Amino acid sequence: MKTLRTLVVVIFCQVAALQATAQDIHMSQFYETPILRNPALIGIFNGDVRVQAVYRNQWNSITTPYQTGTLSGELKFPVGQYYDYVTTGLQLSFDRAGTSRLQSVQVLPAINYHKSLSEDKSSYLSLGVTGGFVQRQFDPTHLTFNNQYTNGRFDASAPTGEEGRLAKMGYTYLDAGVGLSYNSKIGEDIPYYIGAAMYHFNRPKVSFYGDEGVELAPKWSFNAGITLPIDDKWKLIAQYNQVHQNSYNEYIGGAMLGYSLYDEGLESDHGVYGGLMFRWNDALVPVIKIDMGAYELGMSYDINVSTLRSASRSFGGFELSFVFKNFLNSRNTTLDATNCPSF
Repeated sequence: MKTLRTLVVVIFCQVAALQATAQDIHMSQFYETPILRNPALIGIFNGDVRVQAVYRNQWNSITTPYQTGTLSGELKFPVGQYYDYVTTGLQLSFDRAGTSRLQSVQVLPAINYHKSLSEDKSSYLSLGVTGGFVQRQFDPTHLTFNNQYTNGRFDASAPTGEEGRLAKMGYTYLDAGVGLSYNSKIGEDIPYYIGAAMYHFNRPKVSFYGDEGVELAPKWSFNAGITLPIDDKWKLIAQYNQVHQNSYNEYIGGAMLGYSLYDEGLESDHGVYGGLMFRWNDALVPVIKIDMGAYELGMSYDINVSTLRSASRSFGGFELSFVFKNFLNSRNTTLDATNCPSF
């Protein structure tokens, strides 16, 4: 029975891997991958430079683990004579799924222009774009096909029947996305943001079958976040993201309660956080985070609550994130700015 259950999970995961050719990388700590979420969200932080790295390991207990790693960098600087800013960024991503080692590599530069809407407070409308290349490949030697079974026995040397159809083991395509966001404050101490983005608007064609390209469907992303002060030491940070691509829909959101370690009020950049995210019809995600000024460390784990939980035993994916942020030691910095896009 245990073997059958494992087999069912493996089959499910392989089907998911094939479907992944038309879907994108996603993280439970989605707020740590702004370019993948919405290019108009880069630069919305306290500082001039930020580097974020996230590693995800999923289904490790039941099949070949799905592994995802992302690394992004952002550089923000003021422009013009008023309170406008520009942020440039770069997203590097690697994803490997299932027994076939279906993998995807992304290199996506991005740029975001923050237009100030007020001279009295932080209020910004931002337009961001990203565009780069994606490379996908898999290892067919780890796959089996119906033609290789004779009288119930598997023959690895038998023809697969796919030789004439499966034209290539990998391909590369150009991809592009655009986003819009608005961030401001309610009163003096409640920062918030909202945003929307569209990816694959150039509709690239993807396929392992030569010229039989399948048009990659556009993906829509909607984003929101708010920080609510509770007292001088405590605050609540809520995040939300939803994605629509063809018949695929994802809704994830939640909140973290933060406690300041120093007597610096709500502006303190040293604290500990704990909370819970929820991906609809999929997983509960406990999250903890430590903020050490220029450095942040976050950990989360997906507790599977979907119909797959009987086979997965509720085990899901582990994620680890690391963030470095700081100000530049130069005149072209936001360090002394009274208005600056941040969250």
